[in-house]
Amino acid sequence: MNTHLEPLDPRRAPLLTRLMYRYAKRRFGEVPEPIAVYAHHPRLLRANAVHEAMLQRASTILPAGVRELAVFWTARTVGCSWCVDFGAMLMRLDGLDIGRLEHIDDYATSPLYTDDERAAIAYANAMTTDPHTITTEQIDDLRRRFGADGVVELTYQIGVENMRARMNSALGITEQGFGSGENCRVPWMTDPTEAD
Repeated sequence: MNTHLEPLDPRRAPLLTRLMYRYAKRRFGEVPEPIAVYAHHPRLLRANAVHEAMLQRASTILPAGVRELAVFWTARTVGCSWCVDFGAMLMRLDGLDIGRLEHIDDYATSPLYTDDERAAIAYANAMTTDPHTITTEQIDDLRRRFGADGVVELTYQIGVENMRARMNSALGITEQGFGSGENCRVPWMTDPTEAD
């Protein structure tokens, strides 16, 4: 499936955007398609890049597995195959067990998930489905587990993933092969020298 907006070819992109393409390709092996689509609005692309970098640096309260599972669940719930694909790659690179993802639908009862992970996934579900079903008891439980700052971090991460997933889904951005190692779909990447 093609995106609703074509990825911006680096030959038409401003210098800073081309540099962002180059950095992304070095970091991830390919240019992530959301970057190439968001590049139609260079200021928002830069704002998003700064926000993502700051978010990554600031998210230090929750264990990585708890955070990533909540984000992964959110992406699945919204239906963003790109986010699921990229998220699986990030979990693998963080050394997390991605084999457990095959059993995530059974998170509430599966022994593969800790009580903290179950609580985070349930919160992601409550925040992402409509109508929202968050309860005071749920927040109190999360606060006991992670502290007030952990509740804020978890809520923020889930909220941001809702935005990412909904944007990518609306723009027709689908899985790119990061999780499976397949080739990238970005058109100019058929010639690997194009984004260098």
